[in-house]
Amino acid sequence: MAIHYYCRHCKTNIGQLESHTDATSLGFDHLTSNERQDMLSYQTNGDLYVNVVCDDCEEALTRNPDFYELDTFIQ
Repeated sequence: MAIHYYCRHCKTNIGQLESHTDATSLGFDHLTSNERQDMLSYQTNGDLYVNVVCDDCEEALTRNPDFYELDTFIQ
């Protein structure tokens, strides 16, 4: 099982961890059920995809707080 990190906004592949790490050791067990549904998706092959925000999108959101109101701000 690999854990893949992708930006929820621009869909950039941020990185991945190989099978020696489980979701509990990364603290995913501390997420609420809504946060888990929003951030995590398990694939049939056992891989876990995690939606996070990359540094570039975080900077854009910080500079333009009105972007938070949009469903997507990447064009």
